[in-house]
Amino acid sequence: MNEIFSQSVENLALKIKNSELTSVELCEKYIERIDEFEKEVKAWAFFDKKILLEKAKEADDYRRSGKPIGFLHGIPVAVKDIVGTVEMPTECGTSIRKGKSYSQNAEIIDLLISQGAIVMGKTATSELAFLGPPKTTNPHDYSRTPGGSSSGSAASVASYMAPLSIGSQTGGSVIRPASYCGVVGYKPTYGLISRNGVLRTSQTLDHIGMFGRNVEDVALLAKALIKKDKQDPASIHYSSENILAETKKGPLFEPKFIFYKTNHWKMIEKKSRDAFEYFIKSFKNIEVFDTPSYFKDIHKYHQVIHETDLANNFSIYYKKFKSKLSKYMQDAISRGNKYSAKEYAEAIDFRKQSYESYKEVFEDYHGVLMPSSPGVAPKGLKSTGTAEFNKVWSYLGTPCISLPLLEGENKLPLGVQLIGDKYDDHRFLGVARWLEKECED
Repeated sequence: MNEIFSQSVENLALKIKNSELTSVELCEKYIERIDEFEKEVKAWAFFDKKILLEKAKEADDYRRSGKPIGFLHGIPVAVKDIVGTVEMPTECGTSIRKGKSYSQNAEIIDLLISQGAIVMGKTATSELAFLGPPKTTNPHDYSRTPGGSSSGSAASVASYMAPLSIGSQTGGSVIRPASYCGVVGYKPTYGLISRNGVLRTSQTLDHIGMFGRNVEDVALLAKALIKKDKQDPASIHYSSENILAETKKGPLFEPKFIFYKTNHWKMIEKKSRDAFEYFIKSFKNIEVFDTPSYFKDIHKYHQVIHETDLANNFSIYYKKFKSKLSKYMQDAISRGNKYSAKEYAEAIDFRKQSYESYKEVFEDYHGVLMPSSPGVAPKGLKSTGTAEFNKVWSYLGTPCISLPLLEGENKLPLGVQLIGDKYDDHRFLGVARWLEKECED
């Protein structure tokens, strides 16, 4: 593997800053990978090498001018094709939006640009960020799914076609593809990253997330994206200035964890289950518990909120373009139209109750561990897999991260999911880095 791909994003940015590497040289390396692997992986909804090299040259010229530059200057970043862009199409995985762009950039696009990053292209996504899968394949086995809905975002990083990528999660659309593709996938606390200008599927459940090759890389990207935005009602004040430094620092003491053996433990394929059992036994400070009983209700309430919001947000598509929607989407909208206001209110109210119960964990433990997925990426491209291990954390709005620490069947990647407490992302990422390092050693 080329030396470029083994370096941290921070180090690459530093080399660009110090004129040891140009953005053009860096982007050319990724273009070479795209030329070699895109035909099989199909990670991109939009990619134009000419545009990318033009932007890289502009970045290099700007740096040579001596003006101040951002901490991501010259670094290419792939972006899920539900994030609004003016200069590139935003098709959201549906033919209904073919060739259409947004009238203004999403807030996170402007934040990337303000730090000197280059939007290198748009990555393939499931239909309207739901279940209808794109053509993207898993870089480890082209006959298997990469997961979804952030399919292309995970696959682009896994195949070294991008150093970083942005995705989103409403159910399990960051954590699951990260697990299947063998990369780090991080979903911050709800409200830390603005969704302004991003396709809305559920105001209550939508999160912006990101993919990288290690914890420090995603922490660096999070530093750029975390900012209060008045245009997103869920957005909160949260300082990200020291998030990378805190990630590197890690916990003061060896952390203690709870490992939840989910209600679906028996569903996990044997080799994957054996891998998790070995992982648990490898750490002295992991205690195993059954999942709390209220988790069952969370799955039900998550569905009520998600499908009701889909029915509301995509009502025009359903009325005007129903035949162009997948059966997945048609059925979800149909169910969403049938839930009562009382059912929806109950689903919203239960979130606060269940979080109050969950947060007691952090009186004695640094984090919760559980599988990122029921096993390795399933065969076939007609499904993106199940989000049963992820929906709880999207519902509660807690930070979670998938770490590619294990191998399952056929030596395919298998992610371990770490979950933290709300608004504790600095410390949480430090614990994640500690866990990553322990498994490296």
